[in-house]
Amino acid sequence: MMALVEKMYKKIIKETYGKLKFEIAGFTVDFDKEWPKIDYVETIKKDFDLDVTKATKETLVKKLKDLKVDFDANLSKPRLIDVLWKQVRKTIAGPAFLINHPVEVSPLAKRDPKDKTKVQRFQIILAGSEMGNGYSELNDPIDQAERFKEQAKMRAAGDKEAQMPDQDFVEALEYGMPPTAGFGFSERLFSFLENKTMRECQIFPLMKPEK
Repeated sequence: MMALVEKMYKKIIKETYGKLKFEIAGFTVDFDKEWPKIDYVETIKKDFDLDVTKATKETLVKKLKDLKVDFDANLSKPRLIDVLWKQVRKTIAGPAFLINHPVEVSPLAKRDPKDKTKVQRFQIILAGSEMGNGYSELNDPIDQAERFKEQAKMRAAGDKEAQMPDQDFVEALEYGMPPTAGFGFSERLFSFLENKTMRECQIFPLMKPEK
């Protein structure tokens, strides 16, 4: 899937712009070079000396405070991990593949059979931002049901971004789903290539409601 996505990006960008090198948000981004793979957990460990798969919520809060990051200390552990990752992400020019995400931040992705604390997921990192998301679909109904329970607890605690439980999906998995993977991205890619905001690149942007 990663090989297909890289080929697709290069083809679309080359045919649209006639080039593969751009200046975006202060970064020089060359799509023609080999796209490296960045390990989510190992990169955070290297930069901040912290293993997020083993860290407690209290440890994450302390680390973020030490880094003088502006954040809500009441966030759930998965959200705190994501806030910490974003401190690393904003320094990466890309294009690069982010891989080996912790299970906590990926409620719908299949676990890596070689390391159950991580999942088979990838994101494209471009000019300090995430640009596209792909993963192997979780097709284990027991694992999916347990993750929905954890997400429900997070939602009950006030995390509005937590995944909504879907019992119909779990039931469908009980009947069976073959191994599969998917990838999604949007027109936001072109706003980055134009080095403009999404609002500037939309023909009919969202407007504030009239009072």
